[in-house]
Amino acid sequence: MKILITNGRVLDPAHGIDGSFDVLIENDRISKIAAGIEAADAERIDAEGCLVVPGLIDIHVHLRDPGFEYKEDIESGTRAAAAGGFTAVACMPNTAPVNDNKVTTQYIMQKAAQAGHAKVYPVGAITKGLKGESLAEMGDMKSAGCVAATDDGRPVVNGEIMRRALEYARSFDLPLISHAEDLTLVGDGVMNDGFVATELGLRGIPWVAEVAAVSRDVLLAEYTGARLHVAHVSTRGAVDIIRAAKARGVRVTAETAPHYFTLTEDAVRGYNTQAKMNPPLRSSDDLDAIRAGLADGTLSVIATDHAPHHFDEKNVEFNLASNGIIGLETALPLTLRLVEEGILSLSEAIACLTIGPAQALSLPGGTLEVGRPADVTIIDPEAKWTMDPEAGQSRSSNTPFSGWKLKGLAVFTIVDGRIIYRRS
Repeated sequence: MKILITNGRVLDPAHGIDGSFDVLIENDRISKIAAGIEAADAERIDAEGCLVVPGLIDIHVHLRDPGFEYKEDIESGTRAAAAGGFTAVACMPNTAPVNDNKVTTQYIMQKAAQAGHAKVYPVGAITKGLKGESLAEMGDMKSAGCVAATDDGRPVVNGEIMRRALEYARSFDLPLISHAEDLTLVGDGVMNDGFVATELGLRGIPWVAEVAAVSRDVLLAEYTGARLHVAHVSTRGAVDIIRAAKARGVRVTAETAPHYFTLTEDAVRGYNTQAKMNPPLRSSDDLDAIRAGLADGTLSVIATDHAPHHFDEKNVEFNLASNGIIGLETALPLTLRLVEEGILSLSEAIACLTIGPAQALSLPGGTLEVGRPADVTIIDPEAKWTMDPEAGQSRSSNTPFSGWKLKGLAVFTIVDGRIIYRRS
């Protein structure tokens, strides 16, 4: 099978490519990138006015499968991914059963292969049952297909266990993903600690809960020489720590999510449970720091932390509502807003969604290099649309961006040379 993409602006930050070229796909590989390619027997895609970029990669997604398929499953989650332009996702292990063994990893891999909408890279647990007590068999899980390990949803509270986990993972060159929060400082908090929490009468989570935990895990990574990736960074202090660690040569990468560079704690006003997440939305000062961290490369990854929940789990009192929002179909336009606002160049924004995540977890995608798998996203950067969660591909609709006027859409998502999604 051949596909010829013509008339588009080809943008591959990994190799500094930015220009008007054609892209030829043969079978499942990028075959040629050049001007004026001739391929009479190829299916042609006219990408005039569009960006042709490496397939987007999201390394922080909750597919809820196995165990919570009423919220999302691998089929619906990867369908939402493809609609958002993502050709690959990494799924978190806080399922039921927890992905802390190779059998569960194999189940995820097999079901993902059957779903066929996007590539799925499982992330295994650091500790058995996410209990923080004893290490999971990370070597077995890596051999079964896991690309990283994390207890996401909870931190590894015990510092000695985290140290041993980093040492163990280092022997497999397996990155550990830190869910960084000090639970003794979080307490019963449900939103950012500050004026808005006081005004609403809600218990707050101070910024230091994240910063203290990031500091510990970064220092442990430095001590052990292991690879660490810090998830969902939301505070100025965490950005500062990661920036300094990178300057010292610590093997650390970090991500933030679109809601942390788009929204502040003000979104919680009215007890809006759609704006309840963990870590919580922070102050405008933190938002500015997150944007600065993206601009200088301290935060090299934009990930969604896609966390679907049933309507009833959000339609309760704020204290009782589940944390998290969906994000696969809004990540691209919200990232492109940073380009419009002059925070990132277009190449930098695309890098945060492609080569940045690929390098953080050593994934095979993130580039349009000839000979690589043909994972390609075609984006109409000028397409304007209104976010309607009920019209999305996810099984859930929990988002604070409902009704937002957005710009930028994936119009084609191609995985291994197959057109998986085509916007009609």
